[in-house]
Amino acid sequence: MLHKRVLKAKDPAQSTMPLLLFVILLVAVWAESSDYYDLLGISREATTREIRQAFKKLALTMHPDKNPGDSLAHEKFLKVNRAYEVLKDEDLRKKYDKYGEKGLDEQQGGRYESWNYYRYDFGIYDDDLEIITLDSGDFETAVNSGEIWFVNFYFPRCSHCHQLAPTWREFAKEMDGVIRIGAVNCGDNNHLCRRKGINSYPSLYIYRAGQRPEKFNGERTKDDLVRFSMQFITTTITQLWQGNVFTEIESAFSSGLGWLITFCSDTGDCLEPRTRQKLAGMLDGLVKVGWMDCTIQQQLCDSFQVTSGATALFPPGSALDKQGSVLWLKTLDSREIYNQVINHLPDLELLTSDSFKKKLARHRWLVSFTFGDRGSFSNEYKKLQAFLRNDHIQVGRVDCLADSELCQSLYIHKPCIAVFKGLGIHDFEIHHGKDVLYNIVGFARDSVRAHVTTLRPDNFPSDRKEPWLVDFFAPWCPPCRALLPELRKASIQLAGQMKFGTLDCTIHHNLCSMYNIQAYPTTVIFNGSSVHEYEGHHSADGILEFIQDLVNPTVEVLDPSSFTERVKGRAEGQIWAVDFYAPWCGPCQALIPEWRRMARLLSGQILVGSVDCQRFQTFCQSQGVRAYPEIRLYPGNTRQPDGYMAYNGWHRDAHSLRAWALSYLPKASVDLTPETFRSQVLSGRDHWVLDFYAPWCGPCQHFAPEFEVLARMLKGEVRAGKVDCQAHHQTCQAAGITAYPTVRFYPYLGTRRQHEHSGEYINSRDANTIADIIKQRLQQLSSRLHNKPKDEL
Repeated sequence: MLHKRVLKAKDPAQSTMPLLLFVILLVAVWAESSDYYDLLGISREATTREIRQAFKKLALTMHPDKNPGDSLAHEKFLKVNRAYEVLKDEDLRKKYDKYGEKGLDEQQGGRYESWNYYRYDFGIYDDDLEIITLDSGDFETAVNSGEIWFVNFYFPRCSHCHQLAPTWREFAKEMDGVIRIGAVNCGDNNHLCRRKGINSYPSLYIYRAGQRPEKFNGERTKDDLVRFSMQFITTTITQLWQGNVFTEIESAFSSGLGWLITFCSDTGDCLEPRTRQKLAGMLDGLVKVGWMDCTIQQQLCDSFQVTSGATALFPPGSALDKQGSVLWLKTLDSREIYNQVINHLPDLELLTSDSFKKKLARHRWLVSFTFGDRGSFSNEYKKLQAFLRNDHIQVGRVDCLADSELCQSLYIHKPCIAVFKGLGIHDFEIHHGKDVLYNIVGFARDSVRAHVTTLRPDNFPSDRKEPWLVDFFAPWCPPCRALLPELRKASIQLAGQMKFGTLDCTIHHNLCSMYNIQAYPTTVIFNGSSVHEYEGHHSADGILEFIQDLVNPTVEVLDPSSFTERVKGRAEGQIWAVDFYAPWCGPCQALIPEWRRMARLLSGQILVGSVDCQRFQTFCQSQGVRAYPEIRLYPGNTRQPDGYMAYNGWHRDAHSLRAWALSYLPKASVDLTPETFRSQVLSGRDHWVLDFYAPWCGPCQHFAPEFEVLARMLKGEVRAGKVDCQAHHQTCQAAGITAYPTVRFYPYLGTRRQHEHSGEYINSRDANTIADIIKQRLQQLSSRLHNKPKDEL
């Protein structure tokens, strides 16, 4: 209708008005359509690589540099850039999926690069199939998989990195299938690169499992890169002759390995040495590679019915003198030979309903579940047995079309890989990572060591007689996939104390709805009748800390009633630190693990609580809470029960918060002068622990609250004092103080003579450690005094 009105309008001014209105309307609609996935034109299942590729396409067309006449170009591109910055980060993506934009920091995505950066520098190898872009999430799994990796660490703005790129691509195509070729963008993975000691770009390293990486320092040409990488393919290539041929072949056959033999003569074609070496690397663990010189071993070659140079595959158990069981190869290309050999090798062992339960009862298996046509990648699965042989993991497959009841009983409705841990058919874990060999191998090795079970309605811990951690997830969700390896690590640490399970909400909708699961991953700990949702870092350490707090809670969860009773009705001298937060608030989520850590550090000194202001919104408003998180400290003076101090510090880490809270406690140590140092410490009858410090010293300021904790821990046994070495330089010099802070212990020895001027040095700045050292020393002194002869006393 709007277009018809424009066409019929006679007045030019009138005709432009509706069109302008239409454009404004479109822009408004686009602005309202702020869903990050829609802005980038991707699905919610998109991988990090797909997100980067989608953003790059938009950056090249929407960037303000390319749209100088569009006054809204900057604002529109900021939205797209913000969407990219959030979705490429696994933690931010999870927060966005769960809480939307209100769960994010407003500053994210506020800056962007020039158009030239996105055109020439952004994601150099994102579109190269032979080059695998690794990031912090999958780097360790990849380089420890057992395959050889040659990794290019680069920086987007590095000119030498761009000069190398065409050569690296050619090299990757040349070595495709022989070794893995990787790339790490150190602009996006700065922490990973620093951890690996990368300080120049490009840096090229070879990685082999269990060995130190080796750096390439040669000329960056394709031939030099190939020569360098080939030296790490150490698989033996055997020259066969009359004296060893039959023993070598029979030995390999008995191990289940075939032979790939190239016959060389004056006529015909035989594989050159480098091609043989490549194939030895590509087929390592599947077949042996050898060659035969038919100009010398003519009779032997004739027995193999070779009339001219040729290459043949002899599968395990094949008859050497019969052509029917042998695969004769018509190509000299290593990749083509590899594909033909893989296709010809026996498939994975087929498990059926009859054999499945029996075979999986006592042995560890990696099983590929297929539905008829196994797809092109399944041939690569034939290499799994070679990789997992030393881990004592057997490999097989199940055809779910032929054994539909078996697959349905396991709730397997699509092709997948699963590890069965040798405890029966119900204790298994499904692989949800990348469908690449190195990822599957890493998963299999981790899974058999871990204690994570794939849950279904028939084994879901509904009765909860023992504690369970259940991860509700969706396989398409990248933060979910990143969390799974961390769950395995945590399950190993807590073996025997807690059970771990994962529930796929794309399959088990009803169970997930029953527990009101609204975002993925949602991790819940069931402990009897108690249910606790995990909020914290997606790491094994974060999970372990959270569980530790559940067992011995240090943060008291407050509601309006308990707040009034416990905080406002606190006893004289009792101090409370309270965090007012909202679950959807990004900074609040970041604070949660630090708040718990702070509470543990303050245990026994300050009470710590938290109030959920989403749940108790009216109450928080009545307390004057206007923004989250609001951190308050309610002091020990009960004459003003509503009085508090708000934390306005920049840092919200556990140690900064602890130092702030401790600063409101009554001081437990005393400040010493030269006179009191001589009269009370050196000549007195008390044990003393001293902190020699300088006011300008940063480590001294950091140690100050720790020393106050120590003073309270030792109260009644040892007196605590502080000496300002800037004000009392000569006293510190006489005591031999050369660095700040310095902790010295001055014990009273039970005799008339004075303490030694320098005391006993304690090499620690941790209150608990210092307290333990001093208490052990006191026990030694007590024992010595008790055992002294009476005459000496």
